[in-house]
Amino acid sequence: MTDNNDLLVRREDGVLVLTFNRPQHRNALTQEMQVRLAEELAAAELDREIGCVLLTGAGGAFTAGGDVKNMARGHAAGQPIDQLRRMEAQRQSQRRTSLRLFEMGKPTLAALPGPAAGAGFSLALACDMRIAADTAIMSSAFVKIGLSGDYGGTYLLTQLVGPAKAREIYLLGDRIDMREALRLGLVNWVVPAAELEAKSMEIAKRLASGPRLAHRALKDNLNRAMTGSFAECLDNESANLMHLRDTEDHKEAARAFTEKRTPKFVGR
Repeated sequence: MTDNNDLLVRREDGVLVLTFNRPQHRNALTQEMQVRLAEELAAAELDREIGCVLLTGAGGAFTAGGDVKNMARGHAAGQPIDQLRRMEAQRQSQRRTSLRLFEMGKPTLAALPGPAAGAGFSLALACDMRIAADTAIMSSAFVKIGLSGDYGGTYLLTQLVGPAKAREIYLLGDRIDMREALRLGLVNWVVPAAELEAKSMEIAKRLASGPRLAHRALKDNLNRAMTGSFAECLDNESANLMHLRDTEDHKEAARAFTEKRTPKFVGR
C-alpha cells in the first residue's frame, strides 16, 4: 500500500483499491487527490494485471466532495480568477476521473462506508456498481452551497432514476438513506457497516477474475445502449460478439462448460 497525497493505493488479486484518505475532513477532495486519482485510473486502464478498480473512503466516509472550507478561504482571500483556465482544468479533471471510471474497459466498483456527497456522489454514480454500508448516505448537496453540480452526476442520475426524480434530488439536495438508495437503484447492495470491506472485496475479486475481454465489450454495449438507438445497439452487440468468438477466453470457457469445470480466463 502506498500513500499518495491523501489517496491510498493498494493491489490485491487483480483489484486496484483506491481509498480517499482525509477522514478528518470526510475525505473532501483536494486538487492533489483529484490529480492522483486521474493518474491511477489512467495507469490501471493499461495495466494487464488489474481486472477491477474499487473506489472507497477511509474513516467512515466515501467522500463529501469538494472542500467547501477551502473554497470559503479562497473567496475570503480574494484569489484572482482566470475563468477560462479554471473551466478547462475542471473539464479535464472530470474527463480523467468520472468519464474514465464510466468508460474504461474494466469493471469499476464504489464502496460507500459513509457519506457520498457532491462530487463524491457523482464519482460513485460513475462507477459500474455501488455497494454501501447500511449507515451511509448519498446527497447531490450542490444546491446547499449555491452550485449546480459536476463530475457528470446530472447525466448519470437521470439515466438511473429518470428525469423527474433526478430533478427532485438535485433541486432539493436532501439526503438519501440506503433503504431509499437501494429502492431507487442508486446502489446494488447494502450491507452492515462491519461487512462492507469484506463484501466489496469479494465482489471486486470476482470481477477481476472474470473474462476481461468480455467485460470490456459488455461495458461498451451497455454504455452505447444509454444513448443510441435499438438498431445501433444491435449492430454494436453483433460486432463485439463476433470478435469475442475468436478469443482464447471464449474457447476456454466453452471447453470448461462441456467439462463441467470453472474456466481460467487469461485476457486473450
